[in-house]
Amino acid sequence: MKTRTSPLRIFASPWADAAWRYAALLLMMAVTVGPFLWLLSTSLKGPGENLFAMPPVWLPAEPTLDNFVRVVETQPFFRYLANSALVAAISVVLNLLLASLAAYPLARMAFPGRQAVFVLLLASMMVPFQLLMIPVYELAITLGLANSYLGLVLPHACTAFGVFFMRQAFQNIPRAVEEAAIMEGIGRLAIWWHVLLPLTKPSLAALAVFSFIACWGDFLWPLILIDEPAYFTLPLGVNRLAASFSLDWRLVAAGTVFSMIPILIFFGFTQRFFIEGAVKGAVKG
Repeated sequence: MKTRTSPLRIFASPWADAAWRYAALLLMMAVTVGPFLWLLSTSLKGPGENLFAMPPVWLPAEPTLDNFVRVVETQPFFRYLANSALVAAISVVLNLLLASLAAYPLARMAFPGRQAVFVLLLASMMVPFQLLMIPVYELAITLGLANSYLGLVLPHACTAFGVFFMRQAFQNIPRAVEEAAIMEGIGRLAIWWHVLLPLTKPSLAALAVFSFIACWGDFLWPLILIDEPAYFTLPLGVNRLAASFSLDWRLVAAGTVFSMIPILIFFGFTQRFFIEGAVKGAVKG
């Protein structure tokens, strides 16, 4: 006697489970990568192509780089690029050093109030920057940091997320390594620099990517601190471009793609450390 297979068992089979996973991944890829591909397509379209055609036309009929040339000729985008690169590079280096230095005692030293400090650190991550914007701005003005690179760097110099992330990474290192260094007479600062940091390179690379993306895409803080075009970063430059050419979305798309290229390059060089560092810096009590 033949047995009939239940439809529910078909959906629960291994190949169906794999199919659902691939379908979910394809949907996620379409949601995340799709807008960028449309932006790239728009930046490569010529003036004779309709950007709002229905159904949408994904591939340019005659791809051209004239939009990028016009963007560079009408706006000092290379100046904006240099400003963003300088601010992002300094911010990333400072965040890696200061965040890991602050995370070291939270992860490896026992002192009164350590848990309370860690709880306050976690609580500070829940406070949006918009609530702190006015006092931070008043502090920057008082210190004379308006229209300066230092003023752009300081909010990113040491982040609560960076301290939390590096604390988790340090806790994954066996204590025997640190104890062996202490028995050799090595000081705490030397242990942090020569022992722990080399063992957390993947986590440092992951934090560098997070810090670089946050600093590179920061728009609100430069907007309220900077009013001289000589100090504009790329987000401010793209906003200025959008205000100047609000009717020509090809140029706006070209400027946006121009600002995203350094992020893709930076991630391309650090991607082999990124996943490993993100996993190692994940939750551990």
